[in-house]
Amino acid sequence: MVEHDFRYTLMNPQHTLTECRALTPGRYQVTGNGGSIRAGDVLLVTLKGSKDLSMRLTVENVRHLLQPMGQWVAMANGPVFGELAIHSWQVNCDSCAKELKFEFAVDAKLGNKAQKPAATARIAELGWTTAGEKHLCPKCQEPA
Repeated sequence: MVEHDFRYTLMNPQHTLTECRALTPGRYQVTGNGGSIRAGDVLLVTLKGSKDLSMRLTVENVRHLLQPMGQWVAMANGPVFGELAIHSWQVNCDSCAKELKFEFAVDAKLGNKAQKPAATARIAELGWTTAGEKHLCPKCQEPA
């Protein structure tokens, strides 16, 4: 198993995704160029509409195309979303007032009640801690 990074970048246009679409929740069809993709590999792909969020897709099977050269179509499994919504929030460290602007993804069908748990999980991924309504940046978490 190899992990391929197809997150959006202009640095390597020969190694890009052409399309990534959900066929059903949790099942995706991915078309790309380059990377020597094989069954069992993991693809890191940027979420549409996001600056820095990505998801991991596990390739189930892949078909390499003859034309155009280097292009492939893969079926992959990944996160199950009914309807993906990306939100941008901002928090401040309650100790040093450092600001964190971040994005998080949530299933829109779950409504507003799902936003806070998803945001809290994303804050934790970024190394911050949350206790109730208080937030601490990684630096302020370190013992003095």
